[in-house]
Amino acid sequence: MNWEQQLLLFVVSLFANAFSALAGGGAGLIQLPALIFLGLPFSVALATHKVASVALGVGATLRHWREHNIDYRFSLFILSTGLPGVVLGASIILAVPDRMAEVALGLLTISLGFYSYLRPELGATHLPSNRTLSGYLVGGSVLLGIGVLNGSLTSGTGLFVTLWLVRWFGLDYKRAVAHTLILVGLFWNGSGALTLGILGEIQWDWLPALLLGSLLGGFIGAHYAIVKGNRLIKRTFEVITLLVGIKLIIG
Repeated sequence: MNWEQQLLLFVVSLFANAFSALAGGGAGLIQLPALIFLGLPFSVALATHKVASVALGVGATLRHWREHNIDYRFSLFILSTGLPGVVLGASIILAVPDRMAEVALGLLTISLGFYSYLRPELGATHLPSNRTLSGYLVGGSVLLGIGVLNGSLTSGTGLFVTLWLVRWFGLDYKRAVAHTLILVGLFWNGSGALTLGILGEIQWDWLPALLLGSLLGGFIGAHYAIVKGNRLIKRTFEVITLLVGIKLIIG
């Protein structure tokens, strides 16, 4: 890969991950198709994208860490329920491509954006809810399912986590995005990348530009999320869900 292509990778990664850090997901909308367009097979592009996405979590963590928006016990719950699903999803995707699932997921993703748009008060304030045993069981089961999608599909699953934390557990958008970027970005994507790396192949010489773009994009997006607050995050979330959903539907 020549320096022009490396520069293109960096710019694409920076742009995709800045918006992802602001909305709470969706980096794969731009980054993964770019890798395929530049010549990587789907499975290699997916594994390489997953590795680069870990840097998004690092960049976002560096900015969110000092804001004290992270509930560590709740974070452990998100990890313990989601990680098994991520490993399962990453294990099956290389053998079971499913176009119908992508279309269904695209329609569901679009519906998330419309749901958020039609509920102006959603995620505006931090009002913890469903912190009972039954609430955790339902919430954890959904996170497990989202984890499977995160490991097996390419775009938008962070958006699912963000909205689920807002809708079911009562987080505001700022706190939900912080948890999503750190836990999904670092740990879910890291587990998926490790599984795909073992079972598949990673394009290592493409990673420096992707990692740098993801790291800086994650930091920049997280900074604007913190500075601008819930309203901007909510609107960005709604736009990104629409774009991700369309992308999944058209392939």
